[in-house]
Amino acid sequence: MIRVFIADDEAPARERLRELLQDIGPEVPNIVAGEAKNGIEALERLPASAAQVLLLDIRMPGMDGLELARHVAGMENAPAVVFVTAHDKHAIEAFELSALDYLLKPVRAERLAAALKKAAAGGAPPRESLERAAGAPREYLSVAERHRIVLVPVKDIVFLRAEQKYVTVRTREREHLIEESLVALEREFSGPFVRIHRNCLVARAAIRGFERTGGGDEEAHWQVVLDGIAERLPVSRRQWPAVRELVADK
Repeated sequence: MIRVFIADDEAPARERLRELLQDIGPEVPNIVAGEAKNGIEALERLPASAAQVLLLDIRMPGMDGLELARHVAGMENAPAVVFVTAHDKHAIEAFELSALDYLLKPVRAERLAAALKKAAAGGAPPRESLERAAGAPREYLSVAERHRIVLVPVKDIVFLRAEQKYVTVRTREREHLIEESLVALEREFSGPFVRIHRNCLVARAAIRGFERTGGGDEEAHWQVVLDGIAERLPVSRRQWPAVRELVADK
């Protein structure tokens, strides 16, 4: 019995998928474990659903299906994902290049049955494939906390700092820990963030200035002054020329 979760912003589309799942039940036993009408709602409901397969619409308001899938990939026991889309040449090319499974609307029963069997056997898609297909930075970072997913808007992040195997995500209000590579984060968010040290990226919009420390017998160093945070972050000597130049161009 395959547990299926449906995420689509259109009620008729969800109803159509429910009917098709019921129709293919004798061939592919399944149960609808949950539904959501947008990406945020899906992230709230998915963990408790124990879904094995997520049928995911691409075009949804607030958070599209590709970004949702990237957050879902970080879940414990993440479901397999089958994208559902109207004819969208660019999206389909991206899925095929990234070896991601998809269904075209209107969905047909035979194709749904085949996709469900394949997805249940294959597991969750790798993050690299999802990143390649998305072709754009996420609007949120996802944090696993107490059996739920917390979304942190990228625009609210002041800095990202690597500490052992985790990265600290610092907003003005609090800190979060994520298990992502700082190198990958820098590659994805090279626009809004600048590297100030080998272990730290800072939001350019949050930089309010610099303070010089040391002098005299001590070697002088620069620190970043951040908006809304008392903590000062050191700028490495190697990064200082680039940081100074980038911020001067803001």
